[in-house]
Amino acid sequence: MAKLFAEDQAIRENVPHAKMQDMAFVEKMWADDAARRTRTRALLESGQLSTADDYYAAAFVFQHGEQPQDYLLAHSLALAAVARGKAKASWIAAATLDRYLQNIGQKQVYGTQWRWPNDALPSREPYDRQLIPDSLRTALGVPTLAKQDKNLAEMQAEQAATK
Repeated sequence: MAKLFAEDQAIRENVPHAKMQDMAFVEKMWADDAARRTRTRALLESGQLSTADDYYAAAFVFQHGEQPQDYLLAHSLALAAVARGKAKASWIAAATLDRYLQNIGQKQVYGTQWRWPNDALPSREPYDRQLIPDSLRTALGVPTLAKQDKNLAEMQAEQAATK
């Protein structure tokens, strides 16, 4: 599982936003993601995932899925990692719930997901900023609303400067 996780993360490290507009790059990434999900699902179904690190890694693999069911499974895997003692898995638990909610047409609640609608400036919308207090965000390793707003302003300024 560690190898699958390393592969999943490596393709996403230091990738500029412009590279994500290259459809050949994106299609290869999606195909590789699908293969990793297939391998991870086989490990999960055969009972070969059992440690907090296994579940944590598997959560990231399924977070990069294509369907709401992938994100919901990722959320459950993250919860299993937390239950087995991996505290830092709480962030991926929040992120997977946000991604699931967005993909079923609901507002995210933690603010972990970014969108670039029609190549416009980045946004976290739709986002229910009121449901989750900053104290809970902090407990789960998610930035506070003020930090999220600062990060958003920086990303938007950076992207606007490159246009």
